[in-house]
Amino acid sequence: MNSSKATSWSFLLLLILFTSSCACNPDKVVRLVFSGMEKVMGKGFMPSDEIRALGDFQNLSVQLSKTSTQDGEQSTIFLLLENGDPLLIGKQPEILARKCAEIYVRDFENASEYQQITVQFIQRDPNNPDNFAMQEYEFQVADFFSNPQP
Repeated sequence: MNSSKATSWSFLLLLILFTSSCACNPDKVVRLVFSGMEKVMGKGFMPSDEIRALGDFQNLSVQLSKTSTQDGEQSTIFLLLENGDPLLIGKQPEILARKCAEIYVRDFENASEYQQITVQFIQRDPNNPDNFAMQEYEFQVADFFSNPQP
């Protein structure tokens, strides 16, 4: 088992143990677990409230992927933003996607270790979660370091 899978399983096990065997405040437990996760993954790993506010997203998550190919290593940050306000996402969602990617790359201390960032806007049907719409935008991480947007 590689170290990232072991870290994910350890995180999940830790979260289950804390939430099932603790009579304490669940919000404090979640904050403790997330702060521990950021110590392992790097400061700024968890998407910020600034990103949440841009589209009034209900759920935010991030996944990191590094795979080896014959041509070298492919590394991607997947920023998943769910159930945002359609009026805030607007008629040009690619502009919002770029702003979210820019903020994430700025905040995540290990972002420079990745080549790409993929931003996904997902809208789920509240009556049928299997029914969803997705928009996906891909950016080069290096672009945010060499050409920051105003």
